Amino acid sequence: MNRQQWIMTVMAALAVFFGSIGPAEAVRIKDLASIKGVRPNQLSGYGLVIGLDGTGDGRTRFTEQSVANLLSQMGIRVDPAQLIARNVAAVIVTGELPAFANAGDKLDIEVSSIGDAKSLAGGTLLSTALSAGDGQVYAVAQGALSSVGVGASINGDSSQKGFLNAGRIVNGAIVERELKSDFAQRERITLSLKEADFTTASRTATAINLALGAEVARVSNARTIEVQVPTAYKGRAADFIASIERIDIEPDRKARVVINIREGTVVIGQEVTVSTVAISHGALSIEIREQVDTSQPYPFSLGTTQRDRNTEIEITEEDGKLTVLPGGVSIGELAQALNAMGVSPRDMASIFQALKSAGALNAEIVIQ
Repeated sequence: MNRQQWIMTVMAALAVFFGSIGPAEAVRIKDLASIKGVRPNQLSGYGLVIGLDGTGDGRTRFTEQSVANLLSQMGIRVDPAQLIARNVAAVIVTGELPAFANAGDKLDIEVSSIGDAKSLAGGTLLSTALSAGDGQVYAVAQGALSSVGVGASINGDSSQKGFLNAGRIVNGAIVERELKSDFAQRERITLSLKEADFTTASRTATAINLALGAEVARVSNARTIEVQVPTAYKGRAADFIASIERIDIEPDRKARVVINIREGTVVIGQEVTVSTVAISHGALSIEIREQVDTSQPYPFSLGTTQRDRNTEIEITEEDGKLTVLPGGVSIGELAQALNAMGVSPRDMASIFQALKSAGALNAEIVIQ
């Protein structure tokens, strides 16, 4: 089998594969949308990591002042200017308070150095208050640090892998204050789609109304669906959400081509199509032709007039010509054919961008 015959075989298999793909699979509402007001809150605080093996902050003034203040609270007075806290490092502690977190729940936290410490490995975080954007303390963090890097040095030579000035403490914070919520008493729920789309929003509202047998959901915009809590669920908004988030719908996908220039990666959505166009790229000459045929029913029959699209791709190389005539070729098949012929991903990215500029690519291009 020569090169042209092999490519034709591949293209024929692709045509069968793409022709066998059915409509988009159903997806649960809980995977497509979130509940307005149900979200985590970011926490942060300033603290000290102690017990470092001489790898802490050097003559960092705010670290010295922090150590002096800490000792003062314990009844020990010391001049900050006389401190050289090599075993202490000033850090910022961050975490995330989940929605509906209860007092006593534990959170994972991240610890990052803000001074000139060389490493936080082996250190212990002292009790650190974590506040939200409103200035209130919602959690307190403390514990032994797990560094995300490894390093060693001897006789002036050093080696490092990962980051030594940051670390993590699993279950290192305890929730001290709960966020007040009247969620159970809500009379209206707002669903927010993760990706704005009028068609998906309309399908979501329709599916909810059909499942409940009442007009309780309406579309506000491409991202928002307002849902009225039925009287039967009064005071039980959580149960109502559980009943609708399991409803399946078929989201409408946007035709999109994602191109990562740095990595040379091209990802093409199934909905992407191309119009009639001819391309010349390097040693390749590519021509795409689309023809619309009309199928007319017999007189006095009950049939309807149908329009069929037939697409033809012709690729010419230096050593010959390849002509493939599948019914309804997609740009995914074109990409596979180019890949089989040895076209690099970066060249594919250039071709697709040129298609978009020529108005022949019926899709959105996302450049990363």
